[in-house]
Amino acid sequence: MRITVPKEIAPGERRVALTPEAAAALVKGGLEVLVETGAGEGAFHTDAAFEKAGVRIVPDASTLYGQADVVLKVQRPALAEVDRLREGAVLVSFLQALTSPDLVERLAARRITSFGMEGIPRISRAQKMDALSSQANIAGYKAVLIAAESLAKFFPMLMTAAGTVFAARALVMGAGVAGLQAIATARRLGAQVWGYDVRAAVKEQVESLGAKFLALDLGIADAEDKGGYARALSPEASRRQQELLAERTKEFDVVITTALVPGRPAPRLVTGETVAGMRPGSVIVDLAAEAGGNCELTEPDQVVVRHGVTIHGPTNLPATLPVHASQLYARNVTELLRELVKDGALALDFDDEVVKGACVTHGGQVVNEAVKAAVAARKTA
Repeated sequence: MRITVPKEIAPGERRVALTPEAAAALVKGGLEVLVETGAGEGAFHTDAAFEKAGVRIVPDASTLYGQADVVLKVQRPALAEVDRLREGAVLVSFLQALTSPDLVERLAARRITSFGMEGIPRISRAQKMDALSSQANIAGYKAVLIAAESLAKFFPMLMTAAGTVFAARALVMGAGVAGLQAIATARRLGAQVWGYDVRAAVKEQVESLGAKFLALDLGIADAEDKGGYARALSPEASRRQQELLAERTKEFDVVITTALVPGRPAPRLVTGETVAGMRPGSVIVDLAAEAGGNCELTEPDQVVVRHGVTIHGPTNLPATLPVHASQLYARNVTELLRELVKDGALALDFDDEVVKGACVTHGGQVVNEAVKAAVAARKTA
């Protein structure tokens, strides 16, 4: 079976789906691995390093796709890339399937068996495959570095001969993987840190990192779904959340927002009016920019200044740390391959929770129920 890795073509994407080390493990397991020339350059992995690992370097993407049994990617493929895939091939990548109906339908039409890394279930057995978490960790870390660089103040408290400088105050909205890493990183840099989340269950995790939990009374009992993610709030609860956050946000120098609801636009946590009430010189880093932003004034992939507040809207922070991002992602996809490939052949068990959760299309059909419902909803909208 041939496992292939094309060069990522999305603008700014520097990650690669397999590292030489991960590829060597697949080769040792009896699989043939093909990598497009230059695929690893953005993450500082040379063609020579791949060849040393037993990989065959292929000069162009067309040749690579034509020989592929399994294609490993990071970013969702462009429609032109899907058309290059052999009918019946397997694709493993981030697909953003809930919000990409055209891509999903093209994959089904081409009879591609596709697996979305965002669909890996949050169960103990699947933790090694959880690419959303591995990449979110990186985003949370980098978001704090961006904030620290933009803020016109120190993060830590300093006692100097010229007087005492008080620590910056940071608020992290959303205490998922990215949020918790942002809290931990801001604490390591010496800031006073608060964490906020609609899920009261994460209070203990926030406090375990040395931060304080910002508790708001939204008048709801439980905002966590069975997968551990935050539920979408009702319009009334959402308005109350905005009002309460607007009052508290004035106290902070740095606000990092990480709140996402799978398959939906990012919840609006910070309004334009809230930004106007913040101290001039404050910084917002909005990690939900790609999904519409938690901040009303965020512009994707732009840095803007509004009411004296600097607002960052990065959409792909993991690609800015491509060495470790690729290392972690490669581990995720190779662990998934171990579930999908047995004795050198594809062996799909749709009763398996991992396969069922991650598989989007198979045999010419959309087989993931959540994605199927999202595609149908877009057609009737």
